[in-house]
Amino acid sequence: MKWTRSALIFLLAIFSTQGAKATTAEDVNSFTLDNGMKIMVLEDSSIPNANMYLFWKVGSRNEVPGITGISHFFEHMMFNGSKKYGPKMFDRTMEAAGGANNAYTTEDMTVYTDWFPATALETIFDLEADRIANLDIDPDMVESERGVVQSERTTGLENSNWRSLQEALKGGAFSAHPYSWSVIGYESDIAAWTLEDLQQYHKTYYAPNNAVVVIVGDVKLAEVKRLANTYFAPIPAQAPPKAVRTVEPLQKGERRVFVKKESVSTPNVMLAYHIPATSHADYYALDLLADILSQGNSSRFYQGLVDKQLATAAETYVPMSFDPNLFYILGVANQGVDASTLELALLEQINQVALQGVTAQELEKVKNIKLMNFYRQMETINGKANTLGTYEMYFGSYEKLFSAPERYNQVTPEDIQRVAQTYLIRANRTVGVLAAVEESDQ
Repeated sequence: MKWTRSALIFLLAIFSTQGAKATTAEDVNSFTLDNGMKIMVLEDSSIPNANMYLFWKVGSRNEVPGITGISHFFEHMMFNGSKKYGPKMFDRTMEAAGGANNAYTTEDMTVYTDWFPATALETIFDLEADRIANLDIDPDMVESERGVVQSERTTGLENSNWRSLQEALKGGAFSAHPYSWSVIGYESDIAAWTLEDLQQYHKTYYAPNNAVVVIVGDVKLAEVKRLANTYFAPIPAQAPPKAVRTVEPLQKGERRVFVKKESVSTPNVMLAYHIPATSHADYYALDLLADILSQGNSSRFYQGLVDKQLATAAETYVPMSFDPNLFYILGVANQGVDASTLELALLEQINQVALQGVTAQELEKVKNIKLMNFYRQMETINGKANTLGTYEMYFGSYEKLFSAPERYNQVTPEDIQRVAQTYLIRANRTVGVLAAVEESDQ
């Protein structure tokens, strides 16, 4: 097999860094409980700690108008009391055992992360099992957290130009699919969730057959199996959630949205192009294209926009997702640069890639960065847990994690040009402009 320089750097890093043994697919053990909960275990005794990641297959994609934002709301509620551990006791109990936790919600998933000394493994199983099986959806706590989420939404839109513009742009780019609304949901829906909505949502989506659990660290497979059978196995499975059946219709023409925001000092321009789901073969080329455009001072956007003082920043974002999503590009205009000038400058860089392609050298550069970042993620138990679960969810199997370096390595300059020509085209584009005053108002 012929390897490029980037792949060789990656392999040398794996085998030379402090003599560390590379993790392989064979090191990962997985089993499924009778109730459908899949558990993956990677034994790693490099430090006397462990972590547990719980990947729940529920995000804003699973919502419908009227209950948007409810997935994110449970990210709050899951810490606010259950049968054995009352309000605020989840955090206090974990901290007393030397652990910490966090959570995040995306369009596709809600993920809970626990980090702790390996000696606290049973305590973590007990905590998680209690809030899965016996979450207390208390009316007073619901109203308290509802207020927190409403404030989070308002503050986020006020403080983040990205969020303000992306929310409007998603609504324009998607005419049918639930990716059209933001993860935090609509203000009116946040105010309207009922206790019945919440109880049914938890029962449906926080069922063990809707989760993947990843445990990495100074643990033993036999002990994990024993604890899983003691704490998780008794939780009953539920009927599988309804599938998301809506397929976004093909976009056949450019769409445009404008957001007026008095506090913005210079225009922001966001472009969004429809692209396939993460599991599609073109994901690797699109991910590398995003880096070619915006990664570092030698990127196309930096040299073509920032260096020329057309923009103070220009970036790309390609979210992982279960269904076809968007390839985002954001530019922030420099002082004295109007939105139309910035938009044309962004489009010029994109069109250059589509018409002229990219050089082997700039592709090799982003491959090197991608592969080294990939390896760094796999150096820690936290990175291993998150990456294993991410590949299991988005690519259909954690085993594809171990072929990812080769998949990136196989991308050619011709692949980069092809995906630019295929997806980054006008008919497939939604343009969003955020500015203090619309040009037509002046």
